Amino acid sequence: MSHRKFSAPRHGSLGFLPRKRCARHRGKVKSFPKDDKSKPCHLTAFMGHKAGMTHILREVDRAGSRSHKKEVVEAVTIIETPPMMAVGVVGYIETPRGLRSFKTVFAQHISDECKRRFYKNWYRCKKKAHIRTGQKWADEDGKKSIEDDFSKMSKYCTVIRVLCHTQPKLFKLKEKKANIMEIQINGGEVSDKVEFARSLLEKPIPVKDLFSQNEMVDVIGVTRGHGYKGVTYRWGTKKLPRKTHKGLRKVACIGAWHPSRVCFSVPRAGQFGYHHRTEVNKKVYRIGAKGDNHSASTPFDLTDKAITPMGGFHHYGQINEDFLMLKGCVMGPRKRLLTLRKSLLVHTKRSALEAINLKYIDTASKWGHGRFQTDAEKKAFMGLLKKDREAME
Repeated sequence: MSHRKFSAPRHGSLGFLPRKRCARHRGKVKSFPKDDKSKPCHLTAFMGHKAGMTHILREVDRAGSRSHKKEVVEAVTIIETPPMMAVGVVGYIETPRGLRSFKTVFAQHISDECKRRFYKNWYRCKKKAHIRTGQKWADEDGKKSIEDDFSKMSKYCTVIRVLCHTQPKLFKLKEKKANIMEIQINGGEVSDKVEFARSLLEKPIPVKDLFSQNEMVDVIGVTRGHGYKGVTYRWGTKKLPRKTHKGLRKVACIGAWHPSRVCFSVPRAGQFGYHHRTEVNKKVYRIGAKGDNHSASTPFDLTDKAITPMGGFHHYGQINEDFLMLKGCVMGPRKRLLTLRKSLLVHTKRSALEAINLKYIDTASKWGHGRFQTDAEKKAFMGLLKKDREAME
């Protein structure tokens, strides 16, 4: 009977099985932060699109660290986050089998972007979604039933969530259907939550109302897809010797004779990428506002420049709305929809509590070896183009 001469840790984690294509394109929040009634009412999640990456220069402020008072260059990700619209309120009651939705109240007016999500074919449908729920707000009987629903939520529910959707018209992508998600309201008593949710209906919710600079957030999304991959690429198993018959990027033994089946833990070829993942503790370096032409300026770099690099973000384009700058990388390709959630943890580490002092944000072109930070800088060095001279004449 054969046995292995040396023991070794296994290749790849079994914690992420099954490694198959995700059923949904949008990152799903599977657990919201723990509620604290002593805090004021606030939302706990948001959605945005990944635009691209750049790098920044900052001075580390972490006493005791070798980097303290030194400058470091770090990679950052830009996520475009236009305001979301609140279109409904959902109340949940606790049961022995978990939460159950108790009452749902929709807003009077729901945009076509949101209604598109309820249909497979928008052009052939009758576009009648939520007409009756909107009519409820118009007559007295409907208003009375809505008030009853809100009062029952305040009386019986333990969890209140707001139905919010993105606004694709602000992203300038090909997408026309809005992405809808439930966002939990934390803080305050249930009656306060219901009033807070009611005050949000049909109003835009900016990202600055949820997150602040230096805060730690979690990013939930679907990773970049790589299709069908072999066992060496997918699991990182060792390649077999050069002279191996019928290929060497394989697993030599996939199990014993008996039991006469392949165990689930044996690495096999299959789908790699496009998996649902959650990355925790991403620090917010900056929150940018729409129309700010100095969103990439700092106290040390006073150049008038916006966050969009020269030539636009690679395969994304311009940033025209609010944005978040997060430390490091996040899952997915550019244009991928990401869900941002408030952290589940109470942070005590110095790296998490450190105040970020940005000195420089790079806006050089990402299409090649970018030499210039702004168009004006390029023209000052290279001279005017023929079309620029003609325009001046």
